[in-house]
Amino acid sequence: MSDTSGSAVRFEPCAKRIRAYLAGHVVVDTTRALYVWEWPHFPTYYFPTDDIQAELIELDDTAAPTNLGVAALYDVAVDGSVASRAARRYVDSPVEALRGYVRLSWTAMDEWLEEDELVYTHARDPYARIDILASSRHIQIMLDGVVVADSWHARILFETGLPPRYYLPLTDIRMDLLRRSDTSSQCPYKGTANYWSVAIGDTVHRDLVWMYRAPLPESQRITGLASFYSESVDVYVDGELQERPVTGMEP
Repeated sequence: MSDTSGSAVRFEPCAKRIRAYLAGHVVVDTTRALYVWEWPHFPTYYFPTDDIQAELIELDDTAAPTNLGVAALYDVAVDGSVASRAARRYVDSPVEALRGYVRLSWTAMDEWLEEDELVYTHARDPYARIDILASSRHIQIMLDGVVVADSWHARILFETGLPPRYYLPLTDIRMDLLRRSDTSSQCPYKGTANYWSVAIGDTVHRDLVWMYRAPLPESQRITGLASFYSESVDVYVDGELQERPVTGMEP
């Protein structure tokens, strides 16, 4: 489905049952959500107003205008708990199909479920795919002229819209150069990642390496393997230096 009013916004129905919880109470429970691509990397869920089970308290403030129009802002209240400015509606949106829908702030809710499974960070893109393939290609990682990793046992993760990520056994990485970081991140496809920084001489390159110690089921083949931001290191594949990608994701 696409909008016909001249807007560049892409949207389509979502067949999944989606639920969001606040303080243990259901805020929305619907099988009528829409995927809306407000930005190109992943969609956001929009919900029919009738399927919102919490109270929406309209505020005097509005959000900055976007190509969806001007959004009215709401507090979300359920059983005495209030999430401030956690909902918005584009009542007069040029995208007519969205006028009866509500967007909830992902971070304001305590839990999100797609069907009966928890999902983290953002809605999963129905057009994103992850392939994890074992590879005997020779992978070398260099930083500041130092070989930080050297492996013939990579697993390469191919994710729609992103550069290949080379996941390597810890035994093929210069662990003496790694410094454990307190940083973590979450991915709706892979789970929670923990990070290391890399120390080369007196220079510490923060959060260049990550690992999923207990990834989600579809990504279990990278369990216990570590990957480097190829945006910030030199990656050689079978002796050929790879061009550094530009993604905006590097630390």
